[in-house]
Amino acid sequence: MDVAADRSSPRNRTREEIFRAIQGGGAVTRAYLVEATGLSRSTVNHAVSRLIADERVTEADPTAKGPGTGSGRPAGLLRCVSAGRNCAALDFGHTHVQAAVIDASGNIVARQRAELDVDLEARQAMDLAADMLGTLGRDSGVDDISVVVAGIPGPLDSVSGLVRSPTILSSWVGLAPACELEHRLGLPVHVENDAVLGAYGELHRGAGCGYADFLYVKASHGIGAGMVLGGEPYRGSLGFAGEIGHTPLPGYTDLCRCGKRGCLEAVVSVESIKAQIAHTHPSMRADAVRLEDLDDPTSRRILNDAGHVLGEVLSVLSNLLNPAALVIGGELGSTGSPLLEGVTATVQRNAQPAIAASMDIVPARLGADAELVGAAVLAATLVLD
Repeated sequence: MDVAADRSSPRNRTREEIFRAIQGGGAVTRAYLVEATGLSRSTVNHAVSRLIADERVTEADPTAKGPGTGSGRPAGLLRCVSAGRNCAALDFGHTHVQAAVIDASGNIVARQRAELDVDLEARQAMDLAADMLGTLGRDSGVDDISVVVAGIPGPLDSVSGLVRSPTILSSWVGLAPACELEHRLGLPVHVENDAVLGAYGELHRGAGCGYADFLYVKASHGIGAGMVLGGEPYRGSLGFAGEIGHTPLPGYTDLCRCGKRGCLEAVVSVESIKAQIAHTHPSMRADAVRLEDLDDPTSRRILNDAGHVLGEVLSVLSNLLNPAALVIGGELGSTGSPLLEGVTATVQRNAQPAIAASMDIVPARLGADAELVGAAVLAATLVLD
């Protein structure tokens, strides 16, 4: 029998949906699958039984809690049968490179981070990533990596594989990151926009669990969005969906790195917030500001105001997409309640009342790790395919 054809038949699509949910969750219960997929308990049980019979999934008494376990009677944890192949994840931010080696279940075995101006030093960033993976593989004893998933902080043409925007990643323009990394690593490489991977991570292991339609916002050195529609990432016709950072804001004249004035990320970004805090705290230098450590009234007001500005753009997107949730992540999303409160107040005021009333606005559960975790989960999924 053609296994691929069998799995794509209408009768078995539900089983494949459940298998994907188990892949993404790493170790989950049947109760979690009912909540995550919206399917009935009997449907889930039937599909799980078939997956176990096909030796694609195992179930065992939990020795540690996984998604869906509670405080009552312990539930069996479901895991995908390991393909015996490890994988790797890379996260290129605007100012950092992260690398991790991943086991076949999508769990991070070892990781490393380095600071670098990724926007201006594309080839150096990819050289560094390759060196980091090599070191991690040797130090952790993982030398059988099958596939690598990498995220980059800019628009990637899904047809040509090229970076296309000269205003966001200037030194990357015209490069094909997947080909460049494959040349350095000698391994298959899959590249995505970083916000798409952040959404993927939150979908499977974070605040997006249980939502079929949500918008993930990475608010960091840049501002990007990853959309999940119908339980799957939405990338747009060319892969450029979610590039909200250069949305023009009426009345603002802040100079953006793209050369224009009044862009969202020129007003709401790590650099902008740190500059404002340093200006109001004469004893601080902007490069020494640690956002996570600030809890004074002035800093909270600055973050809250930034949330209001971000909320203006998200209100429009909410009216367009009617998501079930907004998940706010990135470095700014991890600063706590002031920014989130600003976003919430503005969205509730400006979005259509029925849309605002039905939508949750929550912080990313994975914090600044959402993109790396998303790359890890996707890599493990590719290994199992």
